[in-house]
Amino acid sequence: MPRDGVLPDEAAQRAGQAGFGVYVHVPFCATRCGYCDFNTYTAGEGVLSAGYAEQVLDELALAAKVVRPPRVDTVFFGGGTPTLLPPGELGRILEGIDRTWGLAAGAEVTTEANPESVDLAALRELRAAGFNRLSLGMQSVAPHVLTVLDRRHTPGRPAQIAGEARTAGFDRVSLDLIYGTPGERPEDFAASLRTAVDAGVDHVSAYALIVEDGTRMAARMRRGELPFPDDDVAADRYVAADETLTAAGFAWYEVSNWSRDSPCRHNELYWRGGDWWGFGPGAHSHVGGVRWWNVKHPHAYAARLADAASPGQAREVLTPEERHMEDVMLRIRLADGLALDALDAAGLAGARDCLADGQLEAEAFAEGRAVLTLRGRLLADHVARALT
Repeated sequence: MPRDGVLPDEAAQRAGQAGFGVYVHVPFCATRCGYCDFNTYTAGEGVLSAGYAEQVLDELALAAKVVRPPRVDTVFFGGGTPTLLPPGELGRILEGIDRTWGLAAGAEVTTEANPESVDLAALRELRAAGFNRLSLGMQSVAPHVLTVLDRRHTPGRPAQIAGEARTAGFDRVSLDLIYGTPGERPEDFAASLRTAVDAGVDHVSAYALIVEDGTRMAARMRRGELPFPDDDVAADRYVAADETLTAAGFAWYEVSNWSRDSPCRHNELYWRGGDWWGFGPGAHSHVGGVRWWNVKHPHAYAARLADAASPGQAREVLTPEERHMEDVMLRIRLADGLALDALDAAGLAGARDCLADGQLEAEAFAEGRAVLTLRGRLLADHVARALT
């Protein structure tokens, strides 16, 4: 990675042609959940949030010298727990993005939040600062499931905060669920789905539990304290989610995401091959076919910026073949799928096999598109491999 972070001319000139987003990684958590392998740190590990907003603004100043996108379409603050920073600090970063690159009219501006890290007053401050979408980690309403996940919030808190977000002026609120946790019963997940629907949110994400190496949960499973997730159970939960959410007026627009009428535009930017700059320790970026990633530890990140150097650790220039493969793998997960003429001969043969097995919609196929059926969504990784 060049010290100044400069990009090849062709990549820099293409910045934002397919949309431009900003991701801000806030790597701080009050505690670490047992299943989480994200790049996060707690105060007990000697990582503090003081001065973090200034560091992100320093990286923004560097980024401004590298690319000049026509506008910023979406902004997403993720983590970690972004709302461990005061609303004013988050607002300073957002203001810096607008001042540097300019937010598009109607730009989507999201922050994730732990339900215990915000209240009505904080939500009102965030809304006044320009945030217009809130994503809350709910995971489950079953106390014993939250305990296995090491989640600290009380079961009813996410739905309560979703209501307070509406009061604060957020028109768009999302809840995240995790299914397939050891000890979760069908009725537990059904209750979580009902609670999410009754909370009046416009967006729900539901993810199967993935046990990552190096996590506390993985260690417990290796010791035999917890059973490993069951793929058949996960499939049953997914079908239950789709049936419940569809009946409540939601529609799937990506394999793990349902919306009443407002898909997450920032995530769509990723899936449709747009450009984005990721700020913060460990954040990944993509502009014009060049992908890079920052150093992971907050202390190393701060040191690079203090030395007026790019925090980028390394980068890769994607070949046309790599870009094609990634485009197919991501777009097939979307409800509108991808055009069959985007596939090569082997991919088209694979698509015909998937159609014969009921994994692709016959009507859409006849119209020249590969679109997943419900069975196809359950086997989405298999379909992606067949098409690439």
